Amino acid sequence: MNYSEFYQKSIQNPEAFWAEQAQSVEWFLQPSNILSKNKDGYPQWFSDGQINVCYLALDKHIQDGFGDQTAFIYDSPVTQTVKKYSFNEVKSEVARLAGGLLSLGLEKGDTAVIYMPMIPQAAFAMLACARIGVTHSVVFGGFAPHELAIRIDDCHPKVIITASSGIEIDRLIAYKPLVDEAIELAEHKPQNVVILNRKLGAKIPFKKYDIDYDALVYGSEEAVCIPVEATHPLYVLYTSGTTGKPKGIVRDHGGYAVALQYSMKYIYGAHPGEVFWAASDVGWVVGHSFIVYGPLINRNTSVIFEGKPIKTPDASTFWRLIAEHQVSIMFTAPTAIRAIKKEDPNGDFIKQYDLSCLRTQFLAGERCDVATLEWYQQHIPVTAVDHWWQTESGWPMISIMKGIEDADVKPGSAGKAVAGYDIRIFGENGQELPAGEEGYVVIALPLPPGTLMGLWNDQHRFESGYLSKFPGYYFSGDGGYKDADGYLYITGRVDDVINVAGHRLSTAEMEEIVAQHESVAECAVIGINDELKGQVPFALVVTKSGVQKEHFQLEQEIVQLVRQQIGAVASMRNVMVVQRLPKTRSGKILRKLLRSIIDKTEFQIPSTIDDEAIIGEIQEAFESYVLLKAK
Repeated sequence: MNYSEFYQKSIQNPEAFWAEQAQSVEWFLQPSNILSKNKDGYPQWFSDGQINVCYLALDKHIQDGFGDQTAFIYDSPVTQTVKKYSFNEVKSEVARLAGGLLSLGLEKGDTAVIYMPMIPQAAFAMLACARIGVTHSVVFGGFAPHELAIRIDDCHPKVIITASSGIEIDRLIAYKPLVDEAIELAEHKPQNVVILNRKLGAKIPFKKYDIDYDALVYGSEEAVCIPVEATHPLYVLYTSGTTGKPKGIVRDHGGYAVALQYSMKYIYGAHPGEVFWAASDVGWVVGHSFIVYGPLINRNTSVIFEGKPIKTPDASTFWRLIAEHQVSIMFTAPTAIRAIKKEDPNGDFIKQYDLSCLRTQFLAGERCDVATLEWYQQHIPVTAVDHWWQTESGWPMISIMKGIEDADVKPGSAGKAVAGYDIRIFGENGQELPAGEEGYVVIALPLPPGTLMGLWNDQHRFESGYLSKFPGYYFSGDGGYKDADGYLYITGRVDDVINVAGHRLSTAEMEEIVAQHESVAECAVIGINDELKGQVPFALVVTKSGVQKEHFQLEQEIVQLVRQQIGAVASMRNVMVVQRLPKTRSGKILRKLLRSIIDKTEFQIPSTIDDEAIIGEIQEAFESYVLLKAK
């Protein structure tokens, strides 16, 4: 069956299509109610089925005779460690940790926060929670205590699972003090903090609520998998929202398992037993779907990489790892390729390794620019597939479906709609736009299995943010267009969320933090183009009357403020002082105009601007700022 036939089948009769796909995973209770609606009238899948994602990821393969196959390869150039774990070994670790969590009083329906670096125990913790029906929420280790506290207060974890430290290239980051500070800031107080001591030298201040990870695991008996409803929440994963408050995306067990099995087979073309490497972090959706759950469900060996594409130790790291571990399919962000390209423009490091094992390279997390794609194709003779999806979808929405047919890649396009997603381009009034015309990217309901069930304890925000703009359709928040061949092009966010090296961050939240500074009267934070990271935040601030502080000092203080409250991941480096901000007559800051001025792209002067003279003022201020930075 070719792509076109496969796609049409999924759109014309989604219930029959997904009932067939559901046969590819093992259920404790086979679902008969394939597509229904929840109490809020939102579509849900397999509601009367019973399943467990941990069982599919581990126990099933062991029962099928593959217990000795490698499940995880842990490769940590920052600690000079390479360690392999078989499915048998992972199951033992996971089942005992699950038993330990049960002994702490956790049970089905409870929540746990996981705040760990890229180490195997982070994946073990996720799987252990899934095993006993505890909903996990992984928080990226680069987030500061303030961000962790917000998530603690939203999902009310009974336990936090953490490690003594993470490593940022060559710098040790002590996690325990950050967790303790977050608990101090949070209104909700977890019962326990489970700490894995990595014994790398980080201080671990002891609190009464602390439990040693190793003592808990090795003092516990193995817990069995608990059958849960297909709609039972597997995890809550927070993503930035335009209001500054993170949104807790809720994912289920059943639909997600079906979608991941489907993705590994039909999108990535991965065969069971192959090595699959998603060079991401478990704190992001890529890590959930394609470091932990997807590859294991499909019986692939998955790589857990603790390092960077450069400086650990150099730009050869990715190629060394591919060759050494015989990676068949890789997934990374264009930011990583740009970083490697900058360090190794002629591809000299690439020539040192035999990469014949690599069949396909997938790119996502941000739009891949044509220059980066061309550089990659010039130096590595495998197909590089740019594809597009979101935390909300949980798995790809636009791609070349390598498991169906090997269609051509068009530079600048993320591919075609993945079978199961009825993707349209709408105008402002909800009319479908013709090929080549840019508009809003929307998907007709029902979304396929594995996509978001809603937002954690926030049904109103779910409906207003995703469903109300175009009734009957999911609004992606992105703009784009479709060409005459059905290829889709994503042009970027239409709200104030920016994409920094694949990490979605809220400029609204950054503005709230910048505005806290005692010298700032008002501010605007925008995302500007960056050759390496895709986008980075740029703050424009108006100081209060009478402030005598040097601009350089003010910039450093604001940068530090954002770093403290969001983390280094925000990449806030640029703060420009201006006399005033461009606004509409009603007082709305014209952020799109500011982006165009800073990025030096063409723009039309909005008819609603209150004073056109401000455009020249901003341009002049920016030129002076650039000259000052260059000194």
